[in-house]
Amino acid sequence: MSHTATNETIEADAPRVGARGWAALAVLMLPVLLVSVDNTVLAFALPEIAISLAPTSSQQLWIIDVYPLVLAGLLVTMGTLGDRLGRRKMLIIGSIGFAAISALAAFAPTAELLIAARALLGFFGAMLMPSTLSLLRSIFRNRDQRRLAIAVWASAFSAGSALGPIVGGFLLEHFSWGSVFLLAVPVLIPLLIAAPLLLPESRDPNPGRIDPFSIALSMATMLPVVYAIKQFAVDGPTVLAAAWLLLGIAMGVLFVRRQLASANPMLDMELFRRGSFSGAILVNLFSVIALVGFLYFVSQHLQLVLGMSPMEAGFALVPGMAAMIVAGLAVVPISRRVSPQIVVPVGLSLSVVGYLIVAASTHAHGALPLVIAFVVLGIGIGAAETISNELIVTNAPPAKAGAASAVSETAYELGAVLGTAILGGIITAFYRGALVLPEGVAPDAAARASETLAGAYVVAGETPEPLGSAIWTAAAEAFGSGVTITSLIGAGLVVIAGVIAGATLGRRARVQ
Repeated sequence: MSHTATNETIEADAPRVGARGWAALAVLMLPVLLVSVDNTVLAFALPEIAISLAPTSSQQLWIIDVYPLVLAGLLVTMGTLGDRLGRRKMLIIGSIGFAAISALAAFAPTAELLIAARALLGFFGAMLMPSTLSLLRSIFRNRDQRRLAIAVWASAFSAGSALGPIVGGFLLEHFSWGSVFLLAVPVLIPLLIAAPLLLPESRDPNPGRIDPFSIALSMATMLPVVYAIKQFAVDGPTVLAAAWLLLGIAMGVLFVRRQLASANPMLDMELFRRGSFSGAILVNLFSVIALVGFLYFVSQHLQLVLGMSPMEAGFALVPGMAAMIVAGLAVVPISRRVSPQIVVPVGLSLSVVGYLIVAASTHAHGALPLVIAFVVLGIGIGAAETISNELIVTNAPPAKAGAASAVSETAYELGAVLGTAILGGIITAFYRGALVLPEGVAPDAAARASETLAGAYVVAGETPEPLGSAIWTAAAEAFGSGVTITSLIGAGLVVIAGVIAGATLGRRARVQ
């Protein structure tokens, strides 16, 4: 019997938790809900932020991207520190910092200060997510219970995303955009009260020494690579962007070599030799790119092009979010009998269909095609996320749960960055290229209209008729053309995820 099979047998016979364990899971859902609500709310608040703070197109992308960018740079570091210092301790510290900075972000008077606040949120957010998944791993030792717990954990992202547009839409219709950041405070206060009572402290029993040089190398790898990709998406190929990319790759090579040579590595590189672990990480990455990219342009299309209020746009996407939740829970019994090598590609093929629906109906009037597309997209991604997260946790030894969870969360947050950087950057580029403004528009107004769709919306409202309507018609047409191309690219990314799943998530890695 193989070592993996022996571990699975032991875990299947491990003690099952009682009511206290499930109460602890409910506590762990609070930061998960918070992060997913925060991401969705911000996407829906973006039009109001763009109108209020008048950011440039680059600043608009940074407002969204700087949070997951900092997270991506720090998650492995924070996950490893949690293994060493205590995962519950990191969760509590991160919660306090996140709540405090969220309150400051709510009153940011400029785009620059909002970007800075989002960066600090990324710092404290990096303490939250690896801790939730690694604590879940230590609480639920029985694999059957853990599989269900991880399905609930993954579904919490979808639940938060569904709740975000509704709650956020209500806030945006009655208060300023800053109110969406204040949601963190009432969510995190119960966590700070319940965590010491219900969550057991856990850490690596043999953590070894903290390696500051490895920490610096991990950040020096992630930050330049993601920044270079953003610059490629916004400005196209430039010497500076290529230099940042090469720097990140070089630092990554040094990081890997140092981990392989270390007796107590910060990140166990042997994990990546397991096809199911590496494959699940890549499936997570491409799935999140597709999901976040979709939300980035659809939220603008629903509100600015179709004229829906934030709450109406939020309700339009609720069926898709609900489909993600249902799919994530429904795939659990299926995964006991069918290999992930089959289940995940079949699910992702539905997501491809969802993107193709968007591409075929960009210029159609009404939100129904987008609602249907998101339902189909959500089914595939919901199933894929549940299975891939379970495989990531199961393939890591319990002592290294924090580091493995951090790798999973890094893929998630990197996917969030790339979703807006790649798909958001592509749609911005096509928007600018396709925008043909009517004659008579002042140069400064034309420049603002060319920056973003929200900029064109403001310019059109300030311009007397009939020129204002002509500006808006041109902008909406240009944006629609960009959505068509971006949807086809998004479909291609989901196809790549399905191919990776079919090639790596074999029978040995099946979720049973």
